[in-house]
Amino acid sequence: MYNVPYVHPYYMTRPMYVQPMYGQFPHEMYQPYQQYPYLEMNRVSRDHGKQPYVVNIEDATKKNKTFRTAIWTGNHLQVTLMSLGVGADIGLEMHPHVDQFLRIEDGQGIVRMGDSRDHLNFERGVTDDDAIMVPAGKWHNIVNTGRKPLKLYSIYAPPEHPFGTVHRTKRDAMHHHHHQ
Repeated sequence: MYNVPYVHPYYMTRPMYVQPMYGQFPHEMYQPYQQYPYLEMNRVSRDHGKQPYVVNIEDATKKNKTFRTAIWTGNHLQVTLMSLGVGADIGLEMHPHVDQFLRIEDGQGIVRMGDSRDHLNFERGVTDDDAIMVPAGKWHNIVNTGRKPLKLYSIYAPPEHPFGTVHRTKRDAMHHHHHQ
Protein backbone atom coordinates (compact mmCIF):
# COMPACT_ATOMS: atom_id res chain seq x y z
CA MET A 1 0.00 0.00 0.00
CA TYR A 2 2.73 2.49 1.00
CA ASN A 3 6.25 2.51 -0.37
CA VAL A 4 8.34 3.09 2.78
CA PRO A 5 12.08 3.59 2.12
CA TYR A 6 14.65 1.53 4.02
CA VAL A 7 16.17 3.42 6.96
CA HIS A 8 19.40 2.18 8.49
CA PRO A 9 18.79 1.05 12.14
CA TYR A 10 21.29 3.66 13.40
CA TYR A 11 18.92 6.42 12.35
CA MET A 12 15.87 4.86 13.97
CA THR A 13 17.04 6.08 17.40
CA ARG A 14 18.38 9.49 16.33
CA PRO A 15 16.33 12.68 16.13
CA MET A 16 15.79 13.88 12.55
CA TYR A 17 17.69 17.14 13.06
CA VAL A 18 21.05 15.35 13.60
CA GLN A 19 20.72 12.93 10.71
CA PRO A 20 23.12 13.78 7.87
CA MET A 21 21.30 13.65 4.56
CA TYR A 22 23.82 12.89 1.83
CA GLY A 23 21.41 11.15 -0.52
CA GLN A 24 17.67 10.95 -0.83
CA PHE A 25 17.63 8.64 2.19
CA PRO A 26 20.11 8.45 5.14
CA HIS A 27 21.39 4.98 4.21
CA GLU A 28 22.55 6.17 0.77
CA MET A 29 25.65 7.77 2.23
CA TYR A 30 27.00 4.25 2.91
CA GLN A 31 26.19 2.64 -0.43
CA PRO A 32 29.24 3.55 -2.53
CA TYR A 33 31.62 2.05 0.02
CA GLN A 34 29.48 -1.04 0.64
CA GLN A 35 29.21 -1.79 -3.08
CA TYR A 36 32.84 -1.00 -3.90
CA PRO A 37 35.05 -1.83 -0.90
CA TYR A 38 38.25 -0.76 -2.69
CA LEU A 39 36.95 2.84 -2.62
CA GLU A 40 37.02 2.82 1.19
CA MET A 41 40.83 2.54 1.33
CA ASN A 42 41.21 5.25 -1.31
CA ARG A 43 38.99 7.44 0.85
CA VAL A 44 41.18 6.72 3.89
CA SER A 45 44.58 6.99 2.23
CA ARG A 46 44.45 10.75 1.82
CA ASP A 47 44.65 13.45 4.47
CA HIS A 48 41.19 14.74 5.40
CA GLY A 49 42.55 17.33 7.81
CA LYS A 50 40.57 20.33 8.97
CA GLN A 51 37.35 18.74 7.67
CA PRO A 52 34.92 16.65 9.71
CA TYR A 53 35.83 13.01 9.17
CA VAL A 54 34.72 9.62 10.47
CA VAL A 55 36.62 6.39 9.84
CA ASN A 56 36.67 2.87 11.23
CA ILE A 57 40.19 3.33 12.60
CA GLU A 58 40.73 -0.38 13.31
CA ASP A 59 39.90 -1.42 9.73
CA ALA A 60 41.88 1.45 8.21
CA THR A 61 44.92 0.62 10.35
CA LYS A 62 44.81 -3.09 9.52
CA LYS A 63 44.46 -2.40 5.77
CA ASN A 64 47.30 0.16 5.70
CA LYS A 65 50.42 -1.08 3.91
CA THR A 66 52.57 2.05 4.20
CA PHE A 67 55.16 2.85 6.84
CA ARG A 68 53.29 6.08 7.62
CA THR A 69 50.23 7.80 6.13
CA ALA A 70 48.64 10.92 7.60
CA ILE A 71 44.85 10.58 7.38
CA TRP A 72 43.91 13.70 9.36
CA THR A 73 46.02 16.78 10.08
CA GLY A 74 44.42 19.62 12.01
CA ASN A 75 45.75 22.66 13.81
CA HIS A 76 46.25 20.85 17.12
CA LEU A 77 46.58 17.13 16.34
CA GLN A 78 47.38 14.64 13.61
CA VAL A 79 46.39 10.99 13.02
CA THR A 80 48.70 8.69 11.09
CA LEU A 81 48.47 4.99 10.18
CA MET A 82 51.62 2.88 10.37
CA SER A 83 52.72 -0.61 9.34
CA LEU A 84 56.03 -2.09 10.50
CA GLY A 85 57.35 -5.18 8.72
CA VAL A 86 58.63 -8.21 10.60
CA GLY A 87 61.72 -7.18 12.60
CA ALA A 88 61.33 -3.51 11.60
CA ASP A 89 61.12 -0.55 13.96
CA ILE A 90 59.89 3.03 13.88
CA GLY A 91 63.38 4.30 14.58
CA LEU A 92 64.65 5.95 17.72
CA GLU A 93 63.14 9.44 17.84
CA MET A 94 62.20 12.26 20.17
CA HIS A 95 59.66 15.05 19.67
CA PRO A 96 60.56 17.98 21.95
CA HIS A 97 57.14 19.70 21.78
CA VAL A 98 54.80 16.89 20.75
CA ASP A 99 52.90 14.42 22.91
CA GLN A 100 52.16 11.15 21.13
CA PHE A 101 49.52 8.44 21.52
CA LEU A 102 49.99 5.12 19.71
CA ARG A 103 47.59 2.19 19.58
CA ILE A 104 48.46 -1.32 18.41
CA GLU A 105 45.67 -2.83 16.30
CA ASP A 106 47.42 -6.00 15.10
CA GLY A 107 50.72 -7.70 15.87
CA GLN A 108 53.22 -7.56 18.71
CA GLY A 109 56.32 -5.64 19.59
CA ILE A 110 58.42 -3.91 22.21
CA VAL A 111 58.28 -0.21 23.09
CA ARG A 112 61.33 1.45 24.65
CA MET A 113 61.48 4.97 26.13
CA GLY A 114 63.88 7.10 28.10
CA ASP A 115 65.24 10.57 28.80
CA SER A 116 68.23 10.17 26.45
CA ARG A 117 68.95 8.11 23.36
CA ASP A 118 71.53 6.12 25.35
CA HIS A 119 69.33 5.51 28.39
CA LEU A 120 66.03 3.85 27.43
CA ASN A 121 65.07 2.60 30.88
CA PHE A 122 61.36 1.96 30.09
CA GLU A 123 60.56 -1.23 28.14
CA ARG A 124 57.24 -3.02 27.67
CA GLY A 125 55.88 -5.70 25.39
CA VAL A 126 52.88 -4.50 23.37
CA THR A 127 50.20 -6.33 21.43
CA ASP A 128 46.68 -5.91 20.00
CA ASP A 129 44.63 -3.17 21.69
CA ASP A 130 47.53 -1.75 23.73
CA ALA A 131 47.85 2.04 23.91
CA ILE A 132 51.19 3.79 24.34
CA MET A 133 51.53 7.36 25.61
CA VAL A 134 54.80 9.14 24.83
CA PRO A 135 55.35 12.47 26.62
CA ALA A 136 57.02 15.29 24.70
CA GLY A 137 60.80 15.13 25.07
CA LYS A 138 61.00 11.32 25.60
CA TRP A 139 63.19 9.24 23.31
CA HIS A 140 61.22 6.25 22.06
CA ASN A 141 61.13 3.38 19.61
CA ILE A 142 58.79 0.49 18.78
CA VAL A 143 60.15 -2.76 17.34
CA ASN A 144 58.03 -5.42 15.65
CA THR A 145 58.89 -8.72 17.37
CA GLY A 146 56.10 -10.74 15.74
CA ARG A 147 55.82 -12.87 12.62
CA LYS A 148 53.52 -10.51 10.74
CA PRO A 149 53.39 -6.74 10.15
CA LEU A 150 52.72 -4.63 13.24
CA LYS A 151 49.72 -2.37 12.52
CA LEU A 152 49.25 0.76 14.62
CA TYR A 153 48.01 4.30 14.48
CA SER A 154 49.51 7.36 16.07
CA ILE A 155 48.05 10.63 17.27
CA TYR A 156 50.43 13.58 17.51
CA ALA A 157 49.50 16.73 19.43
CA PRO A 158 50.37 19.13 17.88
CA PRO A 159 50.93 17.67 14.37
CA GLU A 160 54.40 16.30 13.66
CA HIS A 161 54.35 15.75 9.90
CA PRO A 162 53.28 17.98 6.99
CA PHE A 163 49.69 17.75 5.74
CA GLY A 164 49.25 14.82 3.36
CA THR A 165 52.37 12.92 4.46
CA VAL A 166 52.72 9.45 2.92
CA HIS A 167 55.91 7.49 3.58
CA ARG A 168 55.63 4.17 1.77
CA THR A 169 58.76 2.86 3.52
CA LYS A 170 60.94 3.79 6.48
CA ARG A 171 63.63 4.78 3.96
CA ASP A 172 61.18 7.31 2.45
CA ALA A 173 60.50 8.70 5.93
CA MET A 174 64.20 9.06 6.73
CA HIS A 175 64.91 10.65 3.34
CA HIS A 176 62.06 13.14 3.82
CA HIS A 177 63.19 13.95 7.39
CA HIS A 178 66.75 14.73 6.27
CA HIS A 179 65.52 17.04 3.50
CA GLN A 180 63.29 19.23 5.69
